[in-house]
Amino acid sequence: MDLSNYLLMKHELSLVVVFLLLIFYDLFASDSAKKYYFPVACTLFLAHTVLCFFFKDNGESFAGMYVTGPAYLTVKNILNIGVFLIVLQANAWLKKPDSIHKRGEYFMLTLLTLLGMYLMISAGNFLLFYIGLETASLPIAALVAFDKYKHESAEAGAKYIFNAIFSSALMVFGLSFLYGASGTLYYTDIAANIYSTPMIVMAMVFIMSGLFFKISLVPFHLWAPDTYQGAPTNVTLYLSTISKGAAVFALMTILYKVFPALSGIWKDLIWIIILITITVGNLFALRQKNLKRFLAFSSISQAGYIMLSVFAGTSAGMAATLFYIFVYVFSNLAAFGVISAIEDKTGKVNMDDYNGLYSTNPKLSLAMMIAMFSLGGIPFAAGFFSKLFVFMAAMEQGHVLLVFLALLNTVISLFYYLLVVKAMFINKNNSPIETISTDGYMKLSLIVSMAGIFIIGMASCIFEYINKVSFGIY
Repeated sequence: MDLSNYLLMKHELSLVVVFLLLIFYDLFASDSAKKYYFPVACTLFLAHTVLCFFFKDNGESFAGMYVTGPAYLTVKNILNIGVFLIVLQANAWLKKPDSIHKRGEYFMLTLLTLLGMYLMISAGNFLLFYIGLETASLPIAALVAFDKYKHESAEAGAKYIFNAIFSSALMVFGLSFLYGASGTLYYTDIAANIYSTPMIVMAMVFIMSGLFFKISLVPFHLWAPDTYQGAPTNVTLYLSTISKGAAVFALMTILYKVFPALSGIWKDLIWIIILITITVGNLFALRQKNLKRFLAFSSISQAGYIMLSVFAGTSAGMAATLFYIFVYVFSNLAAFGVISAIEDKTGKVNMDDYNGLYSTNPKLSLAMMIAMFSLGGIPFAAGFFSKLFVFMAAMEQGHVLLVFLALLNTVISLFYYLLVVKAMFINKNNSPIETISTDGYMKLSLIVSMAGIFIIGMASCIFEYINKVSFGIY
């Protein structure tokens, strides 16, 4: 093994350095120095996030087990931005008496699961992919059960780990079939040596099922509402954005690098799953009063929309996938940031509790409204353009009926997103939630999230206008 193999793994090495520095700081710093643990951790991770934008590597390491390139680096950078904003929102929660001594554990677990997602994204071999998958999954289970003395958090952690074990077992079962048929675990070698047989098809279905669990696609979605509701809100946000974004990209890579010969089979399967996922997510979201469960079913529906671009299977589809993940991260950050700020101060998470919120907390209400507009795809929020690009990528491949049905579902989603806006701005409440004071970290995260929604939306609008002008439409 040559040390030069590690030179392409700059994202991973940089994250490991941050991880080790924080471990040593937590272990050996004095009690007075540990007061600054949170700002030091945020500063180190911000430095890592900024530094990673300067990495421009392209190639393979370890005989093709590890692969990197522009698309891989872009996904990792999006995840870095999302994780940085998520940890900013964790400050108030980690200051609580039952969490203040676990700040080190929170950062260790978060960085470990991010490292696993890096490996999932850059894997060119199923062995490395599975190592990354487990490295990402196990720390998340600990994060879900982080508030271990709260019944809901412990229950959510148990549900998540049991479902994760079952999905991993399915995937390993499929990998055993795949290895038996092809004699290799390398993506490119498998693609060159397999063809449509019942065993290969079954292996593909098992492998896809494991990733469908991570993305919470129907019928592998039932863990999400209970886990999202029981987990700490900050961890719920991580599950709904970072974990989902990494899994979507990994699934797209596997489908087009490993199973292109079976595209006729898995495209029919995914067509059905996309439609069911969007519909089920929307219909169940209509019935929710708990906002964390509400956003759980919303994220299930959003997963279906993301898969539309994966389904397209073109360069435009890949670009739409990356753009959708980027926008979705900012939109969910704003929504969960408001929920977290209110829950940390009042413990209230039901939609009815938000009645009349604008009268006492206009800024938080505005942030939540912008997030709902973006998630619903209302012009000219960034979410409108993310859905537009996804629909365009699918339409280019002739999936007219699927896009039409997805558009009908968008109308349903607009209704339940606007229910939250109606509660805050229209519904009357004689005793609304008191005025909430948020710390600087939360304010920064919300400001960046809202700015991202607006800036990406405006940039997309300008891009579309220039594109139409160049083709003589205007």
